[in-house]
Amino acid sequence: MLKGIEIKTLTRHFDERGSFTELIRKDWKKLLNNDEFVQTNLSISYPGIVRAWHRHLKGQIDYFLCLLGSIKLCAFDDGKRELTEIIVSGEELRIIRIPSHYWHGFKVIGPRPSWLVYFVNKLYNPLNPDEERRPWNDQTIIPLSINSKVNDQRVNKPWNWFNTVHK
Repeated sequence: MLKGIEIKTLTRHFDERGSFTELIRKDWKKLLNNDEFVQTNLSISYPGIVRAWHRHLKGQIDYFLCLLGSIKLCAFDDGKRELTEIIVSGEELRIIRIPSHYWHGFKVIGPRPSWLVYFVNKLYNPLNPDEERRPWNDQTIIPLSINSKVNDQRVNKPWNWFNTVHK
């Protein structure tokens, strides 16, 4: 996994009424690295939709939590040409920390829309947004490794959000 990306599996407490889950706590030091949140957003996306690629040049760190549906979340290091791919689902709640300098995005997988909540450490400024963008199908994103594996069949090829290794 790319340096600085953190994954925390969340604990759901079930009883006869339903469940309770702590989504984020400021004392989760390993996950937060002293970050503080200033804004929370909800992105609802339909099946098959790709929202990619972008990164933050002014230090915005994203914490992604898929509440409903499933997504393939990817982060790409332009310099090392390494890609981290994480499957995130509302079935197993996990929060994913993506440092600002990685290109990142996601694709909705499965038959239902996804509900993605993300916490950020910088306020969004529509007059001067902290975003640099590339097209979702940018042919220059060519990973030399995926999840630290160099023998993945998708390595050394332009990244294709619709190419699956499991058929």
